Amino acid sequence: MTISFLDVPGMVRWVSERGVETILRELTEVIDADFARWQEFDKTPRVASHSTEGVVELMPTSDGVTYGFKYVNGHPKNPERGFQTVTAFGVLADVGNGYPLFLSEMTILTALRTAATSAMAARRLARPDSTTMAMIGCGAQAEFQALAFRTVLGIDRLRIWDTDPAAMDKLERNATRAGFDVHRSTDARDACLGADIVTTCTADKANAIVLPHDAVVPGMHLNGIGGDCPGKTELDPRTVAAARVFVEYTPQTRIEGEIQRQAADFPVTELWEVVQGRRTGRESATDVTLFDSVGFAIEDFSALRYVYDAIRAAGESPTVDLVAEPADPKDLFAYATAAIPVGV
Repeated sequence: MTISFLDVPGMVRWVSERGVETILRELTEVIDADFARWQEFDKTPRVASHSTEGVVELMPTSDGVTYGFKYVNGHPKNPERGFQTVTAFGVLADVGNGYPLFLSEMTILTALRTAATSAMAARRLARPDSTTMAMIGCGAQAEFQALAFRTVLGIDRLRIWDTDPAAMDKLERNATRAGFDVHRSTDARDACLGADIVTTCTADKANAIVLPHDAVVPGMHLNGIGGDCPGKTELDPRTVAAARVFVEYTPQTRIEGEIQRQAADFPVTELWEVVQGRRTGRESATDVTLFDSVGFAIEDFSALRYVYDAIRAAGESPTVDLVAEPADPKDLFAYATAAIPVGV
């Protein structure tokens, strides 16, 4: 049985043809629509296998019709060895018969869905007059975040900071070419001056403070996307305690997010509650809001389904023969040994 298949060259071609900002705008709406039907999904914290070098994870969910999962790693020291920090692939399957439908690369797709999710949250949590974003951490995710925030919120000014000058060079070059007004900051505090939104996205597996508490001012929206495993945070606990905090799935975020350093009963709002109108997002222009995002399986499900639908609609869906289909479903042995001489 053949199933739809999108490899890395295919994903690169599709992104180039459709356009990054078009994808980010459309994907934001797809994720928003799936958060609006949150109760239809199976939900569980991701299955993680930790080591001293990093983590390997499986992220599963199902809406009762389609099942999806993502395999993803997170290895902060990988760039030093010539590897990427994060790589991924994902699968969609038919719940009715359990057969896979779609196999896709998700290293690029995860970058797109993370940025789209950030923008979707900020649309409800940031001040509507926001124009400037501080980007603390200029790695692989930075340009995707910038483009998503411009496409969805109109952000056109970036204030960037990273401890790695080469990473700042890369983001400054790419963002300037994309039409952003870019300020190269001297440190994180400088990056926050005049910023309406602050995105933190660093890779070190540590309880770090990359955003000084005194750099956070009333009215800011904080988009904390770098914390994604136990023992890894980016914000001062005082900053978290003083903010109105929004999360994806509380049981997972309490393990992996900024709130892992808060009390077990620390109050948070799940983002789907805001999407569905059950809870309020930003209540005033002076609120400090925090999207404590660790990434959740429903976002990957949304991204896989979006790409799957798009490439099928365009008639550009390559296939891979992945499931054995013997004529007699109960005689897999005969099918598997058909080329083996008998009686030799």
